[in-house]
Amino acid sequence: MNQATVNEKYKVSPFYVFFLIHAMQTGLGALSFQRELAKFTGTDGWMSILLAGLIIHLLIWLIYKIFKMVPGDIIYANHYVFGKWMGSFFSFLFILYFFILGMTVIVGYIRVIHVWMFDDVPAWALVTVFLILIYYIISGGFRTVTGIAFLTIIISYWLLFFPFYGIKYSDFTGVLPIFDHSILDILKGTRSISLTMLGFEMLLMYYPFIKKAETSQKFAHGGALTTTLLALIVYFVSIAFYPLKLLTLTLWPTLTMTSIIELPFIQRFEYITISWWAVIIIPNMVIPLWAASRGIKRVFNIQQKYPLWIMSIIIILVNIFYYDIDILYVTNKIINPYSVSFIVLYLPLLFVLIKIKKKWKRF
Repeated sequence: MNQATVNEKYKVSPFYVFFLIHAMQTGLGALSFQRELAKFTGTDGWMSILLAGLIIHLLIWLIYKIFKMVPGDIIYANHYVFGKWMGSFFSFLFILYFFILGMTVIVGYIRVIHVWMFDDVPAWALVTVFLILIYYIISGGFRTVTGIAFLTIIISYWLLFFPFYGIKYSDFTGVLPIFDHSILDILKGTRSISLTMLGFEMLLMYYPFIKKAETSQKFAHGGALTTTLLALIVYFVSIAFYPLKLLTLTLWPTLTMTSIIELPFIQRFEYITISWWAVIIIPNMVIPLWAASRGIKRVFNIQQKYPLWIMSIIIILVNIFYYDIDILYVTNKIINPYSVSFIVLYLPLLFVLIKIKKKWKRF
């Protein structure tokens, strides 16, 4: 297993790591994270968000420490520590996680389109359109993937006026009381927003594609910090806008909040939000599927397009035969508790094992 050396012409500047992480973290979860968070922590949800942000910064720091000792990607790091067969097994777990995360985002967004806009359009037809676009972007290489992440962030920040629009209808006494929940509740809330905060771990695959990658750490932390601050703003406005009990019953609080916006030339402004969210959600679909197909290419030494075809077929078949609210429920149950626990536990373990092996080789 080589060290995932990448030709310089395929690499991107360190600055773009900010957009890769922030674009990956801002997507499907931003539409609904308030609901689950409010169930566990109520007005203390901000503490869960801050704790999640702190954990992510620690894990990003750990990723850079790992690759400082073992330059490459997670595939090579696994191979270095565990050997060919066991390393390939752990690499496969990461590939499977990347694939399930990408599929969860696609299925989740199609659900939003069905409920709010086009309930009669078959799910497989909508997902096929997205997969064609995803394949086209990934075929352009990682620089194209990065360009899409950069573009979606730049052209989508006008959506920030939604929370501020809701402020004039908000009652900020609703943010009280604070410090009203146990540590266990705060931890449960932290786990509940994992789908919103996940995405930084894609760095494990695209690290070799960054020029002078060690200098990009500050941009990685900047992207994660921006996501944390954005989540705090949206949550504060949400608990002030909604009565707490209503917030826990609202499936997509962010979208529902936009339905109050009235303009002379459009009656249903949430249609604009959902349509534009397709732009925001594209990196959430592209980056995990790129990482999964790249991982298969690294492990099995085959062209990246072949695993991408297979994954696309699987996603279409899931939407044909198993598409309902249950499949979204199941994928979320897989992504939220198990994947987060795996990443939080595995990265420190990998770091320790690499340190031990490095020291052992010196003797």
